[in-house]
Amino acid sequence: MESIQSIKQRFGIIGNDATLNRAIEKAIQVAPTDISVLVTGESGVGKESIPKIIHSLSHRKHGKYIAVNCGAIPEGTIDSELFGHEKGAFTGATATRNGYFEVADGGTIFLDEVGELPLTTQVRLLRVLENGEFIKVGSSKVQKTNVRIVAATNVNMFEAIKKEKFREDLYYRLSTIEINLPPLRERKEDIHLLFRKFASDFALKYKMPTIKLSEEAVQMLLKYRWSGNIRQLRNVAEQISVLEQNRSIDAITLQSYLPTGSTNLPAVVKSNKSESDFSNEREILYKVLFDMKADLNDLKKLTMELMKNGNATEVQEKNESLIQKIYGNEEDAAYEDAKEEDIELLSIPENASIEPTKDTADKYHFAEEIEEEETLSLHDKELELIKKSLERHQGKRKLAAAELGISERTLYRKIKQFDL
Repeated sequence: MESIQSIKQRFGIIGNDATLNRAIEKAIQVAPTDISVLVTGESGVGKESIPKIIHSLSHRKHGKYIAVNCGAIPEGTIDSELFGHEKGAFTGATATRNGYFEVADGGTIFLDEVGELPLTTQVRLLRVLENGEFIKVGSSKVQKTNVRIVAATNVNMFEAIKKEKFREDLYYRLSTIEINLPPLRERKEDIHLLFRKFASDFALKYKMPTIKLSEEAVQMLLKYRWSGNIRQLRNVAEQISVLEQNRSIDAITLQSYLPTGSTNLPAVVKSNKSESDFSNEREILYKVLFDMKADLNDLKKLTMELMKNGNATEVQEKNESLIQKIYGNEEDAAYEDAKEEDIELLSIPENASIEPTKDTADKYHFAEEIEEEETLSLHDKELELIKKSLERHQGKRKLAAAELGISERTLYRKIKQFDL
């Protein structure tokens, strides 16, 4: 069995952190077996090194090693990529194609970003893990394959399972052995070591002197959060190597290359609102709409009763709770200073008759059968009454409001509402 140090040298792994060494040790121990491995960790921590170590130390090292980025393949074609397809299976399938599981038979497949797999593909992958069987797209023939699967993800798998985006049974089949790589911010002693290695590599690549950090710059380097982990550190080292004329880098210069306000990766962004939050908002919206419909029906009923009865006081007494429900909050925040005497429900004289006259026949005309009251448009009737009253009083809102039985402020709001 090779030592951890020799493996680091062989695969270009830099660092002496204990958690990193433990991850490499687990990879060395599990390599000779055919156990499925799940590599976890934030984006940019170097998860792709672990499956290479496992493959190179296994009995499959002479077989094929295929790395597949599951997140980069469109959902409609990923089944064809992984399992192959028959000629004519779908539009554009002009020839039979072998998938990665057939090509890598006897070797190792590395499924990067496995958490992004569609649920239908997860079912197919589970079958491969359980008995080594798969079916090409458009075929009915069951084929066998003998591959070692190593998967990696930067997704919180338990959250994905909870949201039903990842199958729980597949997770436990993939994670027989789980290897977690620590983020760079937890490997403080390795940060400067990595930076120096990158600076040396870029100096050689671009044929220029190697950049060096001052003591203050080194401290700043160690204190920075490095949300993008090793990938971000490498990019910063490359930018400074190419752009800076002075090869001695102080803290002020380094700070200009470090973005502020960065957040943790992985790049999968968590929404502030969960699906349950949106569901609750939908329920509240539906309730508001149903309540509005009920209020309109109540208002229609009250208007019909007033039009047929003619005795406003009697109607008010009989429907006191209904009137309170409809008009209790009539005045909004813009009219909070209105006096109570301004708010009158109706001002129809107690014994006044509202039998339709020649002048007002259009205003109060409705079908003789009570069953037709549901066909009346409350909006149209209200608009018509306001228009008639304003015309009768030559646009004097105070007189019109008194006739309609509402406050002048309410009438003013209705005029704005109906754009009169």
